Amino acid sequence: MLAKRIIPCLDIKDNRVVKGIHFRDLKDAGDPVAQASIYDEEGADELVFLDITASKQKRKTLIELVRRIADVLTIPFTVGGGIKSIDDIYDILKAGADKVSINTSAVKNPKLIEKAVFEFGRQCIVVSIDALKKNEWYEVYIYGGTKPTRLDAYEWSKKVVELGAGEILLTSIDADGAQKGYDIELTKNISSIVNVPVIASGGAGTLKHIYDVLTIGKADAALMASILHYGKYSIREIKEYLLSRGINVRPI
Repeated sequence: MLAKRIIPCLDIKDNRVVKGIHFRDLKDAGDPVAQASIYDEEGADELVFLDITASKQKRKTLIELVRRIADVLTIPFTVGGGIKSIDDIYDILKAGADKVSINTSAVKNPKLIEKAVFEFGRQCIVVSIDALKKNEWYEVYIYGGTKPTRLDAYEWSKKVVELGAGEILLTSIDADGAQKGYDIELTKNISSIVNVPVIASGGAGTLKHIYDVLTIGKADAALMASILHYGKYSIREIKEYLLSRGINVRPI
């Protein structure tokens, strides 16, 4: 069985790490290069960088910042935000990223997924899905969680895999930043219907939350921000807890 991954996330606005609740009320959480270096040293399995205002502001990802972060990392690095074309993906990979994450542009132009997989390989292409619960279904949102699409998250997850996505980064907008636990229902259902790794995002507040999403939720990886940025837990503490509960994670 593949090891479960622990992945810090750097949400970036104005060249700073920020964190909010339900994608709103963003607060400063530090310098992205310094944070990246710390998480690398602490034993993170990967790092995700999301330029969360790029699509909404109709601009490209902060390439120079991507390059500076890549320079201090020894772990796989995924970058998302403002990606609209094959050239954008090329620029990000050239700047040092190992994978790119596409959300808004994947919804608006699904063929971009196919083209990107053809050009760079399935292993490089992650599709991010931001989902908000609406009664008995989950709706996909784009532009940093600000615009509904009428797309069903379950159907969209199957579609992006059919188009070639190598991984899904799944965020519950309802759970984001609240530190009350991941959306287990959403994560479990999508993990059960796709044959690619699912990274669960949104809601980590305790060690048990992480354990639950990796077991009951069937996620392949747990993404987290607040509990790491504000020092509630270290990556070592998280991994030691998971190892003590029988979860296969890479030791530090």
